[in-house]
Amino acid sequence: MYERVPLLAAALWWGSLSAIGFVAVPLLFAHLPTPALAGQMAARLFEAQTYISIAAGACLLVFSKRKHAEKPEEWAQAATVFIVLGMLLALLLQFGVAPRIVARQNLPVWHGAGSVMYGVQWLCALAVLLKVAARR
Repeated sequence: MYERVPLLAAALWWGSLSAIGFVAVPLLFAHLPTPALAGQMAARLFEAQTYISIAAGACLLVFSKRKHAEKPEEWAQAATVFIVLGMLLALLLQFGVAPRIVARQNLPVWHGAGSVMYGVQWLCALAVLLKVAARR
């Protein structure tokens, strides 16, 4: 079971980013009566996603090296940069970008920046998933 935890964490991270960012949030804007209401709900979903991202990333970092091993797992050597970058982007989105979007400060700029950062985080999670899945 120990060997499967990183794969499960990476799959949860990438899958939750995909489901929330590309399915749930667009559906909110398509089906809720006002964009403001959809935006409030989207903010809550993205907040939950931040905590999922941090938990999955922390789990991956913890499991990147076996106890008493001299060096990290083979998958971790290639994935650590993506894990740390993805976690950093999650935190920047939640505590740097999201408050500006909710406050509607220069909305097109902050929404665009947030979308790009979310996309890069999605790519980081995908890279981690592929590296973990490719291990022997």
